[in-house]
Amino acid sequence: QPCWREYLTTRIEQNMVVNCTCPISECRAQPTTAFIYSIVSSEEIIAKYEKALLRRYVECCSNLTWCTNPQGCDQILLKDGLGYGAACSKCSWISCFNCNFPEAHYPASCSHMSRMTCAKCNHGFCWRCLKPWRPNHKDYYNCSAMVSKAAWQEKRFQDYNERCTFHHHAREFAISLRSSISSIREMPKIRNLTFVLDACKVLEQARKVLAYSCVYSYYNQDTESMDIVEQQTESLELLTNAL
Repeated sequence: QPCWREYLTTRIEQNMVVNCTCPISECRAQPTTAFIYSIVSSEEIIAKYEKALLRRYVECCSNLTWCTNPQGCDQILLKDGLGYGAACSKCSWISCFNCNFPEAHYPASCSHMSRMTCAKCNHGFCWRCLKPWRPNHKDYYNCSAMVSKAAWQEKRFQDYNERCTFHHHAREFAISLRSSISSIREMPKIRNLTFVLDACKVLEQARKVLAYSCVYSYYNQDTESMDIVEQQTESLELLTNAL
């Protein structure tokens, strides 16, 4: 029994317990959960084992995923078949269910978030597989283009990138502002500030949409509907700045 306890404890600590087998090389039997509970007595080790089982279960279920909040969240989300889901009930983060980008990025598509472009030669590649966007990824850029066109394209990228970065920073400011107001409203003799908190939440969402609208506009500049999109984005930006 002590040998089994040491073996299982080591496998659990190394996150290798889910598919572990009998240590005898000729035996492929896997220890059951009941057997592990009867051998391992440490509550800390058992907790790690149960976490490993939960991770394996989520990985095996196509309709489940973990919250992708980069600040850290252990909530399990139910996929609804959309590119983005409802806000996490624990941290309010909205995850994308269709790609590895850490948050929902509407109106930019998942392919927009996967494509990277060299600022010098406009070579397009997928950041997930690192392979050229052309031909499989349908690259829209050409490294043999004229220098003047390449320079224009680089300037255009910089403009959209600066706008996107600005809105992300403004969103962080709105989050910080909401946090400050939340602490102030706890003070005595301060009137109800719920309406200000609601405004901050709207501001956060608007900045997020504006940031990813920059990505969407950058990759769809030549489509017929972009004039309308740009007008709507400009109106949203003006109203957001006013707020």
